[in-house]
Amino acid sequence: MPIEHDVVELILADHRKMEDLFREMRDVEGDREGALKTFADLLIAHAEAEEGKVYPALKRFRDIPDDEVEHGVEEHTEGNEALLDLLEVKEVGSEEWDEKLEKLVEAVNHHAHEEESTILNGARENVPDERRAELGTAFMAERERRLAAGCGDPAYIRRLLGK
Repeated sequence: MPIEHDVVELILADHRKMEDLFREMRDVEGDREGALKTFADLLIAHAEAEEGKVYPALKRFRDIPDDEVEHGVEEHTEGNEALLDLLEVKEVGSEEWDEKLEKLVEAVNHHAHEEESTILNGARENVPDERRAELGTAFMAERERRLAAGCGDPAYIRRLLGK
């Protein structure tokens, strides 16, 4: 029986939503700018909720390697930098925009794949269902708080990156 608010499933759902938004950002007939705005908010809220509420808790489980969790944080930074680079391109759909979009796709997909195969599988195998549900509730509350604050704003991302 599925766990209600399972943190693993919630994170995976965000990863699939990001993939959908990538497709929309690539679609010349889609609302590329709107998709980018939605993506920016989601990526930052997702990463900050993971780093604030999920990763610290997962480090307490012995079969989830600390170095994988720390690597996940490093990859969030790489994704945030790629996102900021894309947000700063003036013309949506320009050659520069397309190049920066592909760098963002590569960074985020790489991270999602690694996170799914290491951290999230480790959480499925080693974290009790009740704790995964608690983490899911905390993850969603923090994610929603960040989304409400407009966390995908380029000025906020620059501050996050120390720029």
